[in-house]
Amino acid sequence: MSLLLKYIISKTKLPELSVKNTIQLLEEDCTIPFISRYRKERTGNLDEVQIGEIVKFKEQFDVLEKRKNAILKALQEQEVLTPDLKEKIESSQELTTLEDLYLPYKKSKKTKAETARKNGLEPLAKIIMSQNAHDIESVAFKYVKANVCSAKDALEGARHIIAEWINERTDIRNNIRNQLDRFAILSTKVIKPKADEESAQKFRDYFDWEESLIRIPSHRFLAILRAEKEGFIRLKIEIDNDSAINIIKKRIIKSNNSCAEQIEIAIKDAYKRLLLPSLSNEALQIAKDKADDSAISVFAKNLKQLLLSSPLGEKRVLAIDPGFRSGCKLVCLDAQGQLKYNETIYPHPPKSDSIGAMKKISSLCEAHKIEAIAIGNGTASRETEALVRKVHFKNDIQVFVVSEAGASIYSASKIAREEFPNYDVTVRGSVSIGRRLQDPLAELVKIDAKSIGVGQYQHDVDQTKLQKQLDIVVENCVNAVGVNINTASKSLLSYVSGIGPKLAENIFNYRSEKGAFKSRDDIKKVPRLGEKAFEQGAAFLRIKDSKNPLDDSAVHPESYPIVKKMAKDIGKSIESVIGNKEVLQKIDLNKYCTESVGLLTLQDIIKELEKPGLDIRERAKVFTFNQNVKTINDLQEGQLLPGIVNNITNFGAFVDVGIKESGLIHVSNLSDSYVKDVNDHVSLHQQIVVKVIEVDIPRKRIQLKLHK
Repeated sequence: MSLLLKYIISKTKLPELSVKNTIQLLEEDCTIPFISRYRKERTGNLDEVQIGEIVKFKEQFDVLEKRKNAILKALQEQEVLTPDLKEKIESSQELTTLEDLYLPYKKSKKTKAETARKNGLEPLAKIIMSQNAHDIESVAFKYVKANVCSAKDALEGARHIIAEWINERTDIRNNIRNQLDRFAILSTKVIKPKADEESAQKFRDYFDWEESLIRIPSHRFLAILRAEKEGFIRLKIEIDNDSAINIIKKRIIKSNNSCAEQIEIAIKDAYKRLLLPSLSNEALQIAKDKADDSAISVFAKNLKQLLLSSPLGEKRVLAIDPGFRSGCKLVCLDAQGQLKYNETIYPHPPKSDSIGAMKKISSLCEAHKIEAIAIGNGTASRETEALVRKVHFKNDIQVFVVSEAGASIYSASKIAREEFPNYDVTVRGSVSIGRRLQDPLAELVKIDAKSIGVGQYQHDVDQTKLQKQLDIVVENCVNAVGVNINTASKSLLSYVSGIGPKLAENIFNYRSEKGAFKSRDDIKKVPRLGEKAFEQGAAFLRIKDSKNPLDDSAVHPESYPIVKKMAKDIGKSIESVIGNKEVLQKIDLNKYCTESVGLLTLQDIIKELEKPGLDIRERAKVFTFNQNVKTINDLQEGQLLPGIVNNITNFGAFVDVGIKESGLIHVSNLSDSYVKDVNDHVSLHQQIVVKVIEVDIPRKRIQLKLHK
C-alpha cells in the first residue's frame, strides 16, 4: 500500500479499494461531480462529500511530502542527517511533528544561544546538564575570556544554550501543547482609550472576556479576533504556568546541587521566552483554523441552499428594483430572461405618482403578457409590494419579493457590461432581480459568492480556503441541476464538470456563430473541447428538442447503447420507454451488468428514464409578510409572524419578517430539545412562522422563537 493511500485511509476511514480507485480517477483528471455520479462502481458509491475529503487529504499529503523533501535536503546539506532522523522524518504524519524534528537544525536568526556558542560556552552548558558538578561557579570561571567578562556571564550564556535545548525537545513541546489544548484560557482586556468609540460598541461584550479556548464557539472566537485586529482589545492565552514548569523540571532535573539551580533558571527562561510564546501562538492558529473551517462550513451549507432555491422557471417576469427618490426601475423579461423593455416609475415620495405608476405596471404586464412580478427586498420594498398588490391585473399574476444581495456587485461587473453594454447599472440590477426569480442558480453563479450575503465573518477567515470551498459548492450545485447548453451564460457553463472558463467561452462563441446545439454530438465540434472534456461534461449539458431524447437527460452518452439495447429487448422505442415507469420497473437489470457497468449505474439510468431531466429543486411559492408590520416599532412580544430565513449561523438563524432589521432565532429557541445543527431545523429561504419573544429598539435587536 502506498504512503498516500495509507495517509488518506487513516484520515477518512474509507475502504481501501474505494480510496485507491478514486485517487486513480482524480489522477486521470476526472472531476468530483463526474466521479460521484458516473463512476459509482469504481468508488464503491462514494458521494461528492467523501470524494471531496479524499481530494483534501491528497492535497495535504502533497504539502507534507514537499516539506519532508525540503527538510531532508537541508539536513543533507548540513551533513547532520542520520538514519534515525531520516526515518522519523519520513514516517511523520503531521506538519507540527515534522517542524519539531527540524527545529534544532534550523538556521535561525542571531539568538542568545548562538551568541553563547560563539563565545565557547556550549561545553559549560553540557557540564551543567550532566548535573555532576557541585561547585558550578568555579567551573564557570574557566570560561571567562574575550566577550565573557565574569562567571556570572558564563553561566548566563550557558543557560541560554540550555533553554534552547529545552525548547527543541519534542516531548516537552508536546506536553505543553497538550496542556494548551486541554486547559488554555483565552482572556481579553479592553484598550481604554478606544472603548468609547462608536465602532467599538459591537464588541463591548468582549471587552473583558475569559473563556476556555477549546470550548469557545467559532463565531465568538472570530469576533474576538476581529476586535483585536481593529485595536479595541488585547488578548492572551494562559495555562497554569507553575504546573507546566514543574512538569519540565521533573523531566530534566535529576539532582539537588548548583547545576540543578542553573537548570531551573534555564527552564523558567525557556518556558517564558521560547516555549509559551511559540506554542500559544500555535494554539491560537489551530483554534483559528478550526473556527475558519466551522465558519466556512456554515457558509458552504448556506450557499448550497441559496443556489438550490426554488426557481419559478421559464415565465415572463416584470422585475422591480424599488427606491424612493430615485424611483423604481422596471424591466420586462421574456421566459428566457432576455430584456424586452425598461422604464422608471416614481410612486413614492417625493414625487408620489402612485396612480401613474400603477397604470404603467398594469399596461406593461398586459403588453408583455407578464406571468410574475419580482420585487427587490431593499429600500422601499414593502411600499412597492403594497402598491403592486393594489393593481387590478387582467390575468392571474404572482408577486414575489426577491433578495437583492449582490445585485449591485453583478450590475457593475464585467459580466453585466458584456451582457448589457448599452444599459446602466440600475437596469442591469433590475434584470438580475428578475432572473433570480426565474432561475436563482443560473443568475447567482455570476456573482462572487462572498457578496451574496450568507454566512458570517467571511472576511475574517482564510480567503483561499473559503474561495476553494465555495467554488466546490457552486460546481456541485450546477452539476446536480444540469445546464441547458443553448441558454446558459458563460458563467454557468464554466462550472460544468470538465469545462472551465476557457471552454465555456468557446461554447458560448460557437453557439453565437453556428446557432443552437442540436445534439450532444455537436458539442464535440467546439474548438479545443477534446474527448476528456466531453466525457466529463456531456451528461451535465442538456439539449432540449434533440432528435435523441436522452440528450435532455442525465444519462451519460457512454450509456446510450445500454438504453438502446433495453428498449430493443422489450420491443419498444427509446421515446416510448422514457417516462413509462411501469415498463421500466420490469426490466431485469442484471442482464445488462458488465465489468464496467454495475447495478448502481443501471439503477441511476432507470431512475433518470422515469423522469428525464427532472429538476431537483422545488418550484417557487408566493409569500406574503404581515402587512401591519412595517418597522421595528410595530413588533410586540408574543406576536406570531410569517418570515423567511435569510441567514444561518452556528448560533441560530436570522429571519426576515418584512422590516429593515432581521430577527434572530437563537439556537436555544429553535427547539425544546438539544439542537446539534441549525440546518436540521430550518433551511435558507424557508418560509416559517416565528414568535416575537423580545424587542430591543435602541440596539435594533429582535429575538424570535420558531413556532411549530
